[in-house]
Amino acid sequence: MLELLVGAGGGCFAGAASLQALLQLLQPRDDPQKKSKVPQASPFGRNSSAPWSPLQWMSPPTHLRREDAPMLPTGKDQMPAVSADATLTKKMADFRLIAGVSRDMDKAAFIELLRKLIGESKYLQNNPRLGIHPQEKRAAKIVMDLLGPYSTQNGGPLIIEELEYVPGRSNLKVVYPGMTDQTVAFVGSHFDVVPADAETWSKDPFQLTEEDDRLYGRGTTDCLGHVALITRFLVELGKNRPKLKRTVVALFIAGEEGGEKGVGVDKVIENGKLEEAKKGPVYWVDTADSQPCCGTSGALSWSIKCSGRLFHSGFPHKGINSIEMASEVCSYVQYRFYQDFPPLPAEEAYQFATGSHMKPTQIECAKGSLNQICPETTVSGDIRLSPFYEVDEAKAAVEQYVQDLNDGDLENLPTRGKWSKFCLEKNVETQPSELRRGKVELKWQGDVESMRLHAGIACSLDSEGHKALVQSCRETYASVKPFSINGSLPLVKWMQKQGFDIQLCGFGLMSVYHGVNEYCTISDMQKAYEVILRVVCLLESVSP
Repeated sequence: MLELLVGAGGGCFAGAASLQALLQLLQPRDDPQKKSKVPQASPFGRNSSAPWSPLQWMSPPTHLRREDAPMLPTGKDQMPAVSADATLTKKMADFRLIAGVSRDMDKAAFIELLRKLIGESKYLQNNPRLGIHPQEKRAAKIVMDLLGPYSTQNGGPLIIEELEYVPGRSNLKVVYPGMTDQTVAFVGSHFDVVPADAETWSKDPFQLTEEDDRLYGRGTTDCLGHVALITRFLVELGKNRPKLKRTVVALFIAGEEGGEKGVGVDKVIENGKLEEAKKGPVYWVDTADSQPCCGTSGALSWSIKCSGRLFHSGFPHKGINSIEMASEVCSYVQYRFYQDFPPLPAEEAYQFATGSHMKPTQIECAKGSLNQICPETTVSGDIRLSPFYEVDEAKAAVEQYVQDLNDGDLENLPTRGKWSKFCLEKNVETQPSELRRGKVELKWQGDVESMRLHAGIACSLDSEGHKALVQSCRETYASVKPFSINGSLPLVKWMQKQGFDIQLCGFGLMSVYHGVNEYCTISDMQKAYEVILRVVCLLESVSP
């Protein structure tokens, strides 16, 4: 499922400009004619007697910086920005270009198919950390049984291929051949779901419950509802055999919710099974809220462990308070992060709510008495990284910040009052096993390859696929609101780098993703079907 985000470029200049702005803000306000000067040491005290300066925490000249990040141009060469007015053709979608295919989705058939898929959702739950592994083959079989009568094996037009790289964990590729090598692809809809605790639901999460316009069940929004939607479209193609210029490619995938490698779309691509989809837009159908999603953020999870010295709280100058140190270390790391990864103009152009951000979300410290100075504190959190920055850059930068702390910057951190110390005075007696100087350790959650696979994406706004999607939504709903989100999706940036024109869309409800009493609405899915038809018709109208 989706998390969300988007951003752009700017770097060395942006960092210098922000520093100048900060120095100006720090200038005494009572006499604006005086030269700017850096304020003296904080009244809370610092280990160094030198005047306080943001330069102390700026990255050294050799530190990695973004000098090649794209700035937002102006004038006739202005970078494209997210717009509700994006248009592929002057005329509305012409449904005659997909002759024979019903403009309205078969509601009863859709619900029946979704009922079968949700009936298997207990066996599609996926959380590798908890030892829960799905059997996507069960869902793939339902889809194959429905599409089978229209397969080439039975004299139909659909080329159906089950792609299984781990036993029982199927991906399913379906191709409807066109008359040219141009394509339109629908990928990303996945067979696995997040686990559901039946005791917290008021419905049975593993059976479809229909109440008025709502369809309840685990996977209705994320993502079995999308599987059923695209499958019904493929049935219509197989049954009516319209003559299309573009080949339609659909790929249902395994292993999305677990963020796993070697199971799903990554293996499909590595084995060359999706190569033809580079000949046209690729719609990743696993976002939400029935609007074009133009970008996402990357996600990196981290923990910083601060080690100090346990001592009686009556003698703070003889202990190293890891709680206080953790607070200052986080402040130091965050300050440098925001200097090196500032907001970028393209993030605003893509309508991201925020730029890149790094923040703590959890804290844990060693248990002890209230009259003891805590010797160990771990702060954990995440980074949401704009797609205009690289994951490897952010990882290397944070590692450098921690290295600089251990190499000497720890002595320059603010302390709490005269007696708080992160580095003990020479006259303080310690045992061989005790630290005389605080220590900072950084750990990343997951390997670097997983971080790269969850990198953020900025979809091409010049793409015919983007323009077709925005126009289709506008024609279907009478209005459209493209957006970008600070959550993340796996593999989409990686696929974009492999040469795929990735566009993002989805038709469930963001508010119930992974939630209790997850549901989708029938009306949303009926409209979604029309969006897909319009997209295909619009692309057909510009195909050679």
